[in-house]
Amino acid sequence: MITLKKVALGIALTATVVAAKAQKVYTEGSINYNINANGMDVAAKCYFKTDTSSIEFAQGPANIKMIGTAKNDYFVVLVSVPVASMKKAAVATPGEIEEAGDAEPSYAFTATAETKKIGDYNCKKYTAKDIKSNATYDLWLTTDIKVPANTMTKAFASLSGTPVSFTFLRSMGGKSYPQTVTLTSISDAKVPAGTFSVPADYDKITLTDLQNMGGRKQ
Repeated sequence: MITLKKVALGIALTATVVAAKAQKVYTEGSINYNINANGMDVAAKCYFKTDTSSIEFAQGPANIKMIGTAKNDYFVVLVSVPVASMKKAAVATPGEIEEAGDAEPSYAFTATAETKKIGDYNCKKYTAKDIKSNATYDLWLTTDIKVPANTMTKAFASLSGTPVSFTFLRSMGGKSYPQTVTLTSISDAKVPAGTFSVPADYDKITLTDLQNMGGRKQ
């Protein structure tokens, strides 16, 4: 009986080790996201390291890129509009970073028993309740991969798992609408040099300046 118990324990430990090794851990790379809002799909690309990340996408004639740190002590929005020969870098002041943080949702998370596969990942459903507005959103996490929180996912950093699909409310032009973000692919290729830097040919302004120009704060 003791021998059988030892064999069973050995098998269980082996299975645990195999499962642990199966998880792919990323410390640097890029993620492709699909952002769906009002029935429209937008492709977004995120570059990440453990301490810094960026997200870039096109919005009408503008190319937008946001760069932020894990410590939340630096944030900049790069806006390029080729047809207008405009390049602006809205570098957030400490006060603007604090103000933006105060305006962000504060979530209470609840795990559910619901699971499903999204793309290549086995996911578990959570609900995220914004305790400020009482709005509730769906969140799907996977433990198949481990990725540092980035500009898109920092609100979920306290959870064990990597967000694969999540919905939240985005405010724009005085209106709010749901926006769903889905991870479509990930790579561990090194982040290109200069990805998190402000190009020299961009004019530096503040986030308030950008908002007054008709841009939007993030």
